[in-house]
Amino acid sequence: MNHHTFTALADPHRFQIVELLRERPHSVGEIADRLGLRQPQTSKHLRVLTDAGLVHLEPQANRRIAHLSPTPFRDLDDWLTRYRPLWEERLDRLDDYLRTLPPEDPAPDPTEPGGSP
Repeated sequence: MNHHTFTALADPHRFQIVELLRERPHSVGEIADRLGLRQPQTSKHLRVLTDAGLVHLEPQANRRIAHLSPTPFRDLDDWLTRYRPLWEERLDRLDDYLRTLPPEDPAPDPTEPGGSP
């Protein structure tokens, strides 16, 4: 697990490409069409994803088919798993604290008589 994974996924277009490839492999042209990108932009994004090891491209006749590479995603899940107990504990403490607060009166409904406009 390295910082290149996070850097690659931080870009919204690259994140969309990964989400699209979760469905099935796609050609570069299909990705460009589905995401409304130009082919050169799509190729640059795929290059970053490939360099990070998240995607591999398979030549097929005159097209390149993009596939997700499972190993970096397993590594990411393993890394996140180490932090899960920490966040669960913090969220449990927040939940406990919120339960100690008195309930708030609901805001007045402006459509009700006496409600603020």
